[in-house]
Amino acid sequence: MVEQAVAAGVTRLIAVGVDLDRSANAVSLSHAYEEVWAGVGHHPLELTDPDIGAMRQLAQDEMVVVIGEIGLDFEHIGGPHRDLQVQHLDDLFRLATEVDLPVSIHNRGASTELLTVISKHSGIRGVMHYFALDWGWAQRFLEVGFYLSFAGLVTRPSRDELREVVKHCPADRLLLETDSPYGNAQKRMSIPNRPAYLLDTAEAVAALRGISLEQLADQERQNAITLFQKMK
Repeated sequence: MVEQAVAAGVTRLIAVGVDLDRSANAVSLSHAYEEVWAGVGHHPLELTDPDIGAMRQLAQDEMVVVIGEIGLDFEHIGGPHRDLQVQHLDDLFRLATEVDLPVSIHNRGASTELLTVISKHSGIRGVMHYFALDWGWAQRFLEVGFYLSFAGLVTRPSRDELREVVKHCPADRLLLETDSPYGNAQKRMSIPNRPAYLLDTAEAVAALRGISLEQLADQERQNAITLFQKMK
């Protein structure tokens, strides 16, 4: 998959962790392939308490560029588990601040609550992973300094509002992702996604913004290096 990505022109990848074991695996992958960096995360649907000590140790690796995937998911789990998710996110934001890394945020049905938690952590920075909301919410997350990351969802015929966000997002806050094996473009709905297919999203985003694919690539490279500072 890494070789296919590089052949397609995707030369910087982040293997994102969603629990401790898969975060450790992401770190291992980042040392096996020069094109891969790592994220150390605890997905909000992981309702066990995050092992902050073990995550801190992993996050100090030179190839770790982000604390993520973390966030809130109120669509799949409700009730008292919502408070637990918020508590976990507070702990994970403190970890990100301590190790001076950005965060990658999963958000399902919890935008208001996310902004509340972000407001409690001065200096927290990061990206709204797999952004899928309208321009009003985009502005709110941009106002608190976050980047917006877009996947194959922008190619879906039903996503006109999201395409408007792509058009209006400031150039220096726009990122692209695959969310492999999910997040496929419309034309590849029947197969698992992979990093090489980022070009599907990139072509759509470049067309929406009225720029060349090369111009978008230059901007994306700079944005990734600015946010994920070790990815030079």
